[in-house]
Amino acid sequence: MILDPVLGLNGIAVEALNNLVKDLKELPIFGGFFSLWPELTPISFRATQTSAYAVIIMVTWQWTPFAVLIFMTSLQSEDQQQKEAAVLDGATAWAQFRYMTLPHLARPIAIVVMIQSIFHLSLYAEIEIVSRGNGNKNLPYLIGEFANNNIGAASATGIFAVILANIIAIFLLRMVGKNLVD
Repeated sequence: MILDPVLGLNGIAVEALNNLVKDLKELPIFGGFFSLWPELTPISFRATQTSAYAVIIMVTWQWTPFAVLIFMTSLQSEDQQQKEAAVLDGATAWAQFRYMTLPHLARPIAIVVMIQSIFHLSLYAEIEIVSRGNGNKNLPYLIGEFANNNIGAASATGIFAVILANIIAIFLLRMVGKNLVD
């Protein structure tokens, strides 16, 4: 809520924190500590670089738990007897990771990359809300700008995005299928 660019609460929250610190500076014991506290300034999310960071943080916050859940589930299914045998054979931690864990994670990595690629092709609201497209554009945002209320052009470009997502999905699913056969 402190950094909410949509409702404009960023400046209100920063001003409230500055007022709180100003009041704490007047305390007899802790005032010296709070006198070292810098005065905060609101962050402009409409600036090009800041809005790009904001969109990256929002999407990372949204999708990292999903990826971690998939990877943790996959790591729990890894055969511990093979790892113990590798330790007895003198394999280093790097060798265990490279030759055992990473091949075991190949399918989950492909699935997560496929799902997130499809999601990123439909990422529109975050960019529109945070930056109004101020330097941050992806395919759906460009579709909206290109179409400029031309429904036919928007539909054709949207179909192109779906075809692109299917090509990525087919490539990744073939890679996963090839690994299943091996």
